[in-house]
Amino acid sequence: MVTESPHVTSYDAELLDRAEALRADAELMDEYARRLRATADTLADCPAAPEWSRPTLQRQAAACITAAEQLRTAAQALHTHAAAGG
Repeated sequence: MVTESPHVTSYDAELLDRAEALRADAELMDEYARRLRATADTLADCPAAPEWSRPTLQRQAAACITAAEQLRTAAQALHTHAAAGG
């Protein structure tokens, strides 16, 4: 949520909105990681699942977690930049 301030320009408000969008994207990436791990766990009990499927899904989940961290870092950097007045 963007609070109104006499020092916040429309560009700063846009940056703050983008930062919030990046945070929301990070939450999505966390959810994707959770789903991938759940699928990997399910496949662990499935004899028909290929051997490579579980490690591949685990690697993809880890990549989602990394992406989420990077999105949060970018969001914080935009927020800091906007709060400083651009």
